[in-house]
Amino acid sequence: MSGDGKGENTCCLLVDNGSKRAEATLSLRRVAAAVSGSVGRTVEPVSLLHSSGVDAGELGGVPAEIFEPFVSRQAEEAGMRKFLILPLFFGPSVAIGGYLEGRVKALREKWPDLEVTVAPWMVDTADVEDTRMARVLLDLAENEADARGWERPGLALVDHGTPQRPVNEVRNFLAGQLAGLAGERFQKVAACSMERRDGAEYDFNEPLLENLLGTEGFEREVVLSMLFISPGRHAGPGGDIAEICEEAEAKHPGLRTAMTDLVASHDQLIEILVGRY
Repeated sequence: MSGDGKGENTCCLLVDNGSKRAEATLSLRRVAAAVSGSVGRTVEPVSLLHSSGVDAGELGGVPAEIFEPFVSRQAEEAGMRKFLILPLFFGPSVAIGGYLEGRVKALREKWPDLEVTVAPWMVDTADVEDTRMARVLLDLAENEADARGWERPGLALVDHGTPQRPVNEVRNFLAGQLAGLAGERFQKVAACSMERRDGAEYDFNEPLLENLLGTEGFEREVVLSMLFISPGRHAGPGGDIAEICEEAEAKHPGLRTAMTDLVASHDQLIEILVGRY
């Protein structure tokens, strides 16, 4: 929002949307610690919302940090006025472009000289030469296929689903890169979403995962490339996507599905975030 955000008097934050599950905050902390080690300065793990509802006992006794109270405390107690935000988001989420900007505006009512710089998203659809995130997804997918002994499974890149077309374009951009990088390793590559809003104006989220499973190329072994960063109620064991897969397997005899590890588990994520820094 202003400046380059990398001066000595700048507080750097790795920011995610937040989750009511402890695993997400612990994942955010691990990634922030790894980025800190790479850039040689402290990068604070901070969520926009939700994570304050997690019992500190599940977080090693240290409560999760939430953006607005964290920045307020830094400004009040440490006199900090400059902040650099590293978004732990694949693309242009309204959580950053809308919610965070609104919180910054509110904070400036008390501290008019507050400066907040937001680094680029993890995926830039204008940079077709940068295939690092697609390679992360492919590596995770190949690992899952190899672990199960599947020779040429289908590969479904699945995201949450969004009302924002630019966010959906990131999904499709990565699916195109995945298809190009995968070669003959997977029988077929397609993008899909976990869910969508009603109305024709949100048709760009199609196909939904539940409708893709069982179709040609996705009727037997299918690896789900999880376009999710950290564990939560959607991704991981017992989550919404696991339930969709269980229902699809019951509906389509012979269908077997397997979810990849999440993006935060891959070391290459750190390199991407350091580059954005």
